[in-house]
Amino acid sequence: MFLALIATVNLQAAEPTYQITVVTDREDALYDAGEQAQFLISVLKDGEAVSEGTVSFAVDDFVTEYPPKSDFPAGIRDLTGEVVAIAVTSDKPGFLRCVASYTPPGGEMIQALAGAGFSPLQIGPSLPVPEDFDAFWDEQKRKLAEIPWEPTLTPVEQEDGAIACFDVQIPCLGDVPVSGYFARPTVAAAKSLPAILWVQGAGVRGSILGNALRGAKEDMLSMDINAHGIPNGKPDEFYAELSSGRLDNYPQAGRESRDTIYFRGMFVRLIRAIDFLTSQPEWDGEHLIVVGHSQGGGQALAAGGLDSRVTLIASGVPAICDHAGRAAGRVNGWPKLVPTREDGTPDPQILQAAQYVDAVNFASRCHAEAIMSVGFIDMVCPPSTCYAA
Repeated sequence: MFLALIATVNLQAAEPTYQITVVTDREDALYDAGEQAQFLISVLKDGEAVSEGTVSFAVDDFVTEYPPKSDFPAGIRDLTGEVVAIAVTSDKPGFLRCVASYTPPGGEMIQALAGAGFSPLQIGPSLPVPEDFDAFWDEQKRKLAEIPWEPTLTPVEQEDGAIACFDVQIPCLGDVPVSGYFARPTVAAAKSLPAILWVQGAGVRGSILGNALRGAKEDMLSMDINAHGIPNGKPDEFYAELSSGRLDNYPQAGRESRDTIYFRGMFVRLIRAIDFLTSQPEWDGEHLIVVGHSQGGGQALAAGGLDSRVTLIASGVPAICDHAGRAAGRVNGWPKLVPTREDGTPDPQILQAAQYVDAVNFASRCHAEAIMSVGFIDMVCPPSTCYAA
């Protein structure tokens, strides 16, 4: 019986492993506008090149809401065991993306994709900054300054005795407070610590205690605020109910007017959070960092443009960028705030309002040092929108 079992195992054939990859012919995937690039497609079976069957591909410029341009390469190529090369170019600054697909015999389709940038540092804002952009935000700051902001600090238990931590609620515009966790070293001299503000990506959740503690353990005044001014530390069901109720589809709320657009309140809360951090006696008076990813990356850009006390922003694949992208024939960034009409042009009323909460326009006013990451195949925060900022 033992020998029969061994024979059966040896006779069983393992399922083959298929893999498809797409890369550019340059490691950095960067080219000059007008220069030819190549997308290189490989299909492997157990690590060896596949020489039978076909691979399909399509190249686009990230614009998917409207019928794409017909002059981008697309089609089917026979597999011969060699790399399939797709030549592309762009006569203007921007990005192209290649999606490749392969269906193994008797299996399910697998896909891979890659992006290539053409003179991306020459990508500019889709529209000029509104002439009264600064006046509008100065007025928001004036209104904010009229609201008393005595914070409510509630101690939060955590394991590190060298760290003091608090749930913080600070009055702000529109009866929506700044809501976050604040942590600091328990022993620190006056004017000795830099400050860091963590801001959140899209979604509905409370503040992240771990971020506040992380900064404090690095000897910083550290605060993490949630994007909506909602209570912290609640059960998951609490946030799920908000997400499907009052905050359902919040990015589009009030988008018909700059006075009611949702991100106005979110950005005002950034200023109030900075007020709080810079009021701490331990703040060194010099260094203030704002860091966030996606929606948080857009908030970091806004904070840098709104408040000169910010000295460094770390903006990971920022959202809320280039709302006017379609006006320039490009894709627009998350949350696709400006809808596109049947003729492919952006809605004019919402487009006008969106300019006052476009992170690209805040970036043009930001004098802080900045670190930004960009995803060349990111469809949520497309690379052209980040480079515009």
